[in-house]
Amino acid sequence: MLFLPAAALCCLCSALVTMAAEQLIQEDFTMTRKVGESVSFSCGGTEQCYSWIFWIQRNHAKTFKIILAIDKRDNAISSNYYNHPQKRDFSVEINRNGCELKAQKVKSDHSATYYCACWKRDTHRRSYYYYIFGSGTKLYVTDEQVVKPVVSVYPAASRAHLEGNSSLLCVASAMFPPLVQFSWKRQKKNGREAEELPPAEGEQLELRESGRTIAIRMVDGSDSDTYKYSCWVKHEGGTVEAQTQQEVPAPAASCPPEREPADLPALQPADLSFQSQCRVKLLCLLYTVLIVKSLVYCCGLSLLMILTNKGASTNCTHAD
Repeated sequence: MLFLPAAALCCLCSALVTMAAEQLIQEDFTMTRKVGESVSFSCGGTEQCYSWIFWIQRNHAKTFKIILAIDKRDNAISSNYYNHPQKRDFSVEINRNGCELKAQKVKSDHSATYYCACWKRDTHRRSYYYYIFGSGTKLYVTDEQVVKPVVSVYPAASRAHLEGNSSLLCVASAMFPPLVQFSWKRQKKNGREAEELPPAEGEQLELRESGRTIAIRMVDGSDSDTYKYSCWVKHEGGTVEAQTQQEVPAPAASCPPEREPADLPALQPADLSFQSQCRVKLLCLLYTVLIVKSLVYCCGLSLLMILTNKGASTNCTHAD
């Protein structure tokens, strides 16, 4: 039995969080088509789905709408239940690797992002199910031609250099569609083969502006070897590598100064102690102010209730 569309969409936000760890596979993150051409969105990894598989459209208004659903048990397709305005424009093909959402002739209002999703059973709580999603494929319906990006890599100035780390900046520009995915490789100095770096979790920042996308990657400065780093960009037009590499040298061994200034050991602890005392006093003052405000609020509220009750009792006395 199908659940209501609203119930399916209510789980969307929580499912997007789960998507980072478990997700369906949508290899194409963008597709460009002209009006009247055909398009096909693939969805893999559906063997982990329990029952229903959904195809969802997210339009320019940021609204999520279910186009259709496939019952994995008998491959039955349901679209009338969700009443999507474009339901007759799409069909589904089911195969061994998953399923595909197809449109024989795309229209301009088909420009949107398409997600596949399904229910997955929790391995620890067999009666509990949750949604998993694919990463989404964005469709551009336009007459513009696909243009590969121009990719460059630079050293990025950062305060991280003070802590022994470095940062690299990769710029992808002059491409269409504007969406790209970044990856990094590094090669030891005088080494033969380059190794691909794992996806940066919390160590990479991406900035998008008109005509370009920028990725800033933190590089651990504790490595004892010197590496040359290169940036790769995945795009609908193909994968493009930066023409240049950036070398990040191994950290130099730090030598202690021959002699410390006579007053430096005495000044540093004193300064630190003074700063710590100031912070403690500031926190104490802040909490004291908050406590006083709470007491004043409670006292005022109690006084108001007392006056209200007293007025009510006086009115009752006059009425008698």
